[in-house]
Amino acid sequence: MDPDRAQSLLQSCRLLPVIVLDDANDAGWLGDALVDHGLPIAEVTLRTPAALDAIERLAEQPGLLVAAGTVVRRAQVDQAAQAGASVVVSPGFDAEVVRRSLECGLLPIPGVATATEVQAARRAGAQLLKFFPAGPLGGPGMLQALAAPFPQARFVPTGGIGPVELPTYLRLPCVAAVGGSFMVPSAALRAGDQHAIGQRIRAAVAAVAAVASEPS
Repeated sequence: MDPDRAQSLLQSCRLLPVIVLDDANDAGWLGDALVDHGLPIAEVTLRTPAALDAIERLAEQPGLLVAAGTVVRRAQVDQAAQAGASVVVSPGFDAEVVRRSLECGLLPIPGVATATEVQAARRAGAQLLKFFPAGPLGGPGMLQALAAPFPQARFVPTGGIGPVELPTYLRLPCVAAVGGSFMVPSAALRAGDQHAIGQRIRAAVAAVAAVASEPS
């Protein structure tokens, strides 16, 4: 999937579930659950030995946008591209990671926490920026203040966000999508609790629809 299409789908979904997979065999049913419940997107963090295998399996799912998360080195960009990821998400900004992502035809979403990092990331070619960790950095108020000098910037706040905070972030014009592990909790994933995960996904998708229907 080309970067423009990946960005369009992410902004259409307005959600980016952050997933830690310990067993790549869970990728099959998880991919089905995401698509079936209206959220055809997944960020698999490169925090476990199973991550790249899981990305490869999820990338085989028709219509599912797959992101590699916690990418901090150039070599990991190459691994993510080879596994079939379309998006590279980083906790911080690394110009080499952004550059290599663009060279590989992937959509980079580097992490930023300051105005200096926003400027540097945009100069490097990043169109979407991960505001991380959103909660500890000051939440929606801080994000609005950070976005004010950069009216063209679009953010994906992640970190310290749950179902309660989700609508507040979704209402911000500078927010392209909201990321978080609350949609696919690690405990439920390890337990294979497909019912609980399905409920979480549906609730998040419903929250997006509810905010979209609010009077402007």
